[in-house]
Amino acid sequence: MESSHLRQIWSRYNISIIVSERVKRHGLLHSDRDPIPDVPAIYFIMPTEENIDRLCQDLRSQLYETYYLNFISAISRSKLEDIANAALGASAVAQVAKVFDQYLNFITLEDDMFVLCNQNKELVSYRAINRPDVTDTDVETIMDTIVDSLFCFFVTLGAIPIIRCSRGTAAEMVAVKLDKKLRENLRDARNSLFTGDTLGAGQFSFQRPLLVLVDRNIDLATPLHHSWTYQALVHDVLDFQLNRVILEESSGMESSPAGARPKKKNKKSYDLTAADKFWQKHKGSPFPEVAESVQQELESYRAQEDEVKRLKSIMGLEGEDEGAISMLSDNTAKLTSAVSSLPELLEKKRLIDLHTNVATAVLEHIKTRKLDVYFEYEEKLMSKSTLDKSLLDMISDPDAGTAEDKMRLFLIYYISSVQLPSEADLEQYKKALTDAGCNLNPINYIKQWKAFAKMATTPATYGNSAAKSLGLFSRVMNTGSQFVMEGVKNLVLKQQNLPVTRILDNLMEMKSNPETDDYRYFDPKMLRGSDSSIPRNKNPFQEAIVFVVGGGNYIEYQNLVDYIKGRQGKHVLYGCSELFSASQFLKQLSQLGQK
Repeated sequence: MESSHLRQIWSRYNISIIVSERVKRHGLLHSDRDPIPDVPAIYFIMPTEENIDRLCQDLRSQLYETYYLNFISAISRSKLEDIANAALGASAVAQVAKVFDQYLNFITLEDDMFVLCNQNKELVSYRAINRPDVTDTDVETIMDTIVDSLFCFFVTLGAIPIIRCSRGTAAEMVAVKLDKKLRENLRDARNSLFTGDTLGAGQFSFQRPLLVLVDRNIDLATPLHHSWTYQALVHDVLDFQLNRVILEESSGMESSPAGARPKKKNKKSYDLTAADKFWQKHKGSPFPEVAESVQQELESYRAQEDEVKRLKSIMGLEGEDEGAISMLSDNTAKLTSAVSSLPELLEKKRLIDLHTNVATAVLEHIKTRKLDVYFEYEEKLMSKSTLDKSLLDMISDPDAGTAEDKMRLFLIYYISSVQLPSEADLEQYKKALTDAGCNLNPINYIKQWKAFAKMATTPATYGNSAAKSLGLFSRVMNTGSQFVMEGVKNLVLKQQNLPVTRILDNLMEMKSNPETDDYRYFDPKMLRGSDSSIPRNKNPFQEAIVFVVGGGNYIEYQNLVDYIKGRQGKHVLYGCSELFSASQFLKQLSQLGQK
């Protein structure tokens, strides 16, 4: 397989699960591999010309006993013929046991979240779609790439969606192409991927799902926002990709003469997956709650560990007195029970250590950069609440945040403002940002975006209530806690729908709202290929997929998760063309703003 698709598997399954399925070795397609003539091989690759050439070379080299070929996207007839000719020339036709089109050109990060699987993320990035010199050919390539992945997603899901999208955006281009691709597949009754058993096995077999295609440009503030929930914070401040977080561990100074250099920092990786019960329970929780929960888990573990030690000590009692014998008999069963739960106890300890390390790393960023202050201030900006400190003071404070934090804060202010600052005020802000070490390129792009976007006159609204503070943690949370939260605000989140969630709510509940009334409606099952009319029978949808063209983030994902919690029987999935952190998005804005 290719490196990007190896990561695709690792994002959901660790190596022990793969080994348990009798996969003894795994390797990259383009690496040097020795022949293993008595072993079957499973290929999991994209049907690109380069990959097909390497596969044909493997066939000619007689590397394996049999070949099971799994193509992530559908392989063309011409490439299939290339493989057949190579197999024929190598007298290996009988060794090609199976050939599958798997339609898996996407990565499932969560049970309710997916992202495009693309080797070159830059190809479908926000910058690629919005750069001023983009050609029509470039746009077609980008849209075809996104549509291919979405088509794979719905084949795997086994459902034909109703498609809604805004007009005049990249999301509309995707909608038109996806509608056409689904329609053409349905017309081919013999080879349709949406008939018979496929549809019956789908997740949404009773009611068709709604696909809401959203353009990133409807909300540029949320991707820049400092978060306060665990998963979004980990993604924002740490190296977190495909459910794996990498932490740097300082190894101190070398014991050598004066002028010694620090040792190279070791890196340690941790997988944060569905198998991690603590992660599943707390990834959407505010960070102070997470820190407290880690401490509680640690105390619970220590209590269980002490109980095992106590029982072992009792089992070692000697003497003939009846009390000792009675205690021995009574505690044998307890010790047996404790020992049988030892694997569970060890796993609990592993997760406690993992989240202690991850949460400590996050807390270090919060305290050194005052991220709690940034989060609270941005919430007030986005909700038009009263500010207790001027923006200029926030930017000029040398002890609060990095240059990047300050630029993110200013951009959120600029994007969220109904009344833009005067040129004189803007120059004052720019000077303060420059003094703080900021690159001003992102402002150049956002100014252009404001000028051309519809939101220039009607900016996106983010609710009218900001996070509330319960004051500062003036002490350690619990005696002996691992997390000294002194000086960090104990902020309580109040549920408010972000623009993407609000759009979903309007369309899923079939509400009449100026924000979404002009959204286009596509039904690939309708005979006519033109824009379908919205049916008069406006029944609310039970299932929906939100897909953001131009990139998404964990803040929007968590907002959708929180939104759907109180709606029994409803189910929402979140997808995006790329998943970027605020830092990565800011870099793209900077590139777009270069003059």
